[in-house]
Amino acid sequence: MKMMPLALTLPAPQTVMVSSSPIYLLPTSSLQNRTSFRAFCSSVSPETIHSEGSKAEYKPGILDHFFLNSFRDKLVKEVGWDSEKPGYGGLIELAKALMMNNRSNSHTKDAAVRILKSLFPPLLLELYKILIAPIDGGKVAAMMVARVTVLTCQWLMGTCKVNSVDLPDGTSCNSGVFVERCKYLEESKCVGICINTCKLPTQSFFKDYMGVPLLMEPNFSDYSCQFKFGVSPPLPEDDNTLKESCLDVCPIANKRREIRRNVDVMKCPNA
Repeated sequence: MKMMPLALTLPAPQTVMVSSSPIYLLPTSSLQNRTSFRAFCSSVSPETIHSEGSKAEYKPGILDHFFLNSFRDKLVKEVGWDSEKPGYGGLIELAKALMMNNRSNSHTKDAAVRILKSLFPPLLLELYKILIAPIDGGKVAAMMVARVTVLTCQWLMGTCKVNSVDLPDGTSCNSGVFVERCKYLEESKCVGICINTCKLPTQSFFKDYMGVPLLMEPNFSDYSCQFKFGVSPPLPEDDNTLKESCLDVCPIANKRREIRRNVDVMKCPNA
């Protein structure tokens, strides 16, 4: 889903603090050789930002309102108009317009990537990809963005927590984020919006601009979602998420059904 600007701090000689969990960097040769550092996951267990195991609905704070307004401003610039609805409801209306106004799913994805990229200072993304992403095969970068995602994106997705995920090299690390019930999916009620304005562009953004592979696995039955930073997504033809039929409550499919009653609308027209 969508990241907010984060403060990039280059690794200290021995220890990097990422949120509440330390990551220890031990040089295998010299301090001048940045790529020779080894990273070890902290033994601190994953926890939510508010309270461990909390199922309560996330209550936005002052910074969350700032994040929402900043993200909404970027959406308005891309779509070309603003919704009359205030707050989160207006943001969802703009997200629907972003998808419906583009000629194809590919154009929608590209537009969403531009929005994500515009939220970050360009130099920050370049430095992160060059200096942080290569450390210990990408584990440090993956753990960092997982924690920042929980810190800055609960206003968008709802309550979420850092968790452990299996990596391609056979190890596991706390570079996952589990969203208990995604507010963005629940409010939009649309598989197409989830896939084309969130899942696919977010995966592309982290890989292309931050050097961090990401696999997002939304569950359209219970509205949960699993982020796996450090794990590359499968090919489109092998991604079962992209084969999901539209939700029964999808407003876009329902609108299409009203217009063309003799057309199969099991799928959202942009899913």
